[in-house]
Amino acid sequence: MLSIARAIHVKNSAISLSTNLTVSTNIIATSAPTTPHKHRLYDSTLKSLPKSGKLDEALRLTESSPSKSPATAPDAEACALFLPSCISRKALEHGQRLYLQLLLYRARPNQDLLSNPRLKSKLIPLFSVCGRADEARRVFEDGGEDVDLPESVWVAMGIGYSINGYPKEALFLYYEMVSRFGQLDNFAFSMALKACSDLGDLRIGRAVHAQVVKATEDPDQVVNNALVRLYSEDGCFEEAIRVFDEMPQRNVVSWNSLIGGLVTKDGVFEAMEAFRIMQGKGMGFSWVTLTTILPVCAQVTALVSGKEIHAVMVKSTAKPDAPVLNSLMDMYAKCGAMDYCRRVLDGMQSKDLSSWNTLITGYAINGLMTEAMESFQEMICSSFSPDGITFIALLSGCSHAGLTDEGCRLFERMKIEYAVSPTVEHYACLVDVLGRARRIEEALGIVKNMHFKPTGSIWGSLLNSCRIHGLVPLGEAVAKQLFELEPDNVGNYVMLSNIYASAGMWESGRTVRELIEKMGMKKEAGCSWLHVKSKIHTFMAGGSNGFRNSSEYKKVWQRLMEEAGYVPDTDVVLHDVSEETRAMWVCGHSERIATMFALINTGLGTPIRITKNFVFA
Repeated sequence: MLSIARAIHVKNSAISLSTNLTVSTNIIATSAPTTPHKHRLYDSTLKSLPKSGKLDEALRLTESSPSKSPATAPDAEACALFLPSCISRKALEHGQRLYLQLLLYRARPNQDLLSNPRLKSKLIPLFSVCGRADEARRVFEDGGEDVDLPESVWVAMGIGYSINGYPKEALFLYYEMVSRFGQLDNFAFSMALKACSDLGDLRIGRAVHAQVVKATEDPDQVVNNALVRLYSEDGCFEEAIRVFDEMPQRNVVSWNSLIGGLVTKDGVFEAMEAFRIMQGKGMGFSWVTLTTILPVCAQVTALVSGKEIHAVMVKSTAKPDAPVLNSLMDMYAKCGAMDYCRRVLDGMQSKDLSSWNTLITGYAINGLMTEAMESFQEMICSSFSPDGITFIALLSGCSHAGLTDEGCRLFERMKIEYAVSPTVEHYACLVDVLGRARRIEEALGIVKNMHFKPTGSIWGSLLNSCRIHGLVPLGEAVAKQLFELEPDNVGNYVMLSNIYASAGMWESGRTVRELIEKMGMKKEAGCSWLHVKSKIHTFMAGGSNGFRNSSEYKKVWQRLMEEAGYVPDTDVVLHDVSEETRAMWVCGHSERIATMFALINTGLGTPIRITKNFVFA
């Protein structure tokens, strides 16, 4: 992962987004010193004042620089000493005041400091980190074609574009650099590779990689990290691993780039394995590592791994910030461990709205709506105002818990009491609340009276209600709307087919399935996984034949049938086949295979947590 905090290269000095000066003093200059001793004292004072936050005094001192007479502008050295602290503190106003001074003095003979590459390389990052890419570009272009800028200034502008969300402009600048300078350095390569990653443009990224290979300078760690990120985020895992393996040195950022890229492309199991290897090598971690890997633990319900990460956090001397702790809470919530989730919140010194939303969402998805509503009231009493995410969690929870009246009241309170404007997602939740309760006419009224056009999520909520209650004519009408909005969403066709099958309309269901096949669409295969003995085991629907034919499987299955009285529910098989075939298909469902595996390989009383296609079961 390319670090924005990387220093911007200047041929004779390094420009950093923060200063490492540690000189401290309370001296305030009142006149311009003239002797060498006073000149050194002046420099020391100018370095220390911004470090201690006294930017106003530092700016006044810059205006009374040693070389300044009433007719001269601040000298370049004074400005160069002042600007790094403006960058690190994002002190836009102070930087603009200095920039204005330089503009006012530039018309005088020998006073055009804005053409000084060293100052350009500091003014551009200042405006960039303050979100003023247009002002940074103005500084960059000041002087026109007459000013021969070094490569470092071009890189500074490219990074400015990149951190402000303009990767295309950063690449256009890189093209100009190639034609102007020919051979570029690692700073330019890392800037261009980050822009390629942000755009998801693998073709140009490969071209930049070719230039890296041809360069006389060996790629440094930042360039290699950028390459790993580029390839892993585009799903080219073999190339990402090849670059990673060839790196002479790896740091935490290198591993973060690999893990983050794997997560981006849903390589969750590979990401878990990479994190495990990273820790085995004693590499340590950063908070970025944890905010990346904790959601992976949540996604595959790897509670044991999540607890191990929590233990490492507790032992760390550094204190985790709110985003890290929120990720930890989310992991516990999605693994069903709400007692741990609540404990993390109670231990947080600085809770934010996301912390409360995570807790409320956790209770809601685990069916604990009483606790969710109590936490909502507790949040209000703690002087936090709910937002749209809060109400999506509560409305969704009411829908699945069958709390129809409470859901409708919450929707009205959201608008009137808390002044939160409902979005499409809120209306979809309300339609689902009413639809599940078979209050279809009210749900249709909501859809007709909305201030915006119904989306796929809203029609999808209605179609699901039709499936639940067997409403074939309405289901056909709703499906028609969905087919127009989302013609490539195979789930809508499958749901209509299931509606027909539940009503015994086998021919209609077969027609829909033939249409799916004709259109070249495929339903995602059922997949379940669980975490047993420090390993994640994956099961596909209809697969695992070796395990299902094993003596252990048959033994446990026989006990379930004879001692527990288990009978497969064949009503869920919506196909016109024999009862024996239905039972065989039910037993081949991925979650049932995973459950059998857990019963065989875990001890008595051990909770079984299974995830099916990213849904916790």
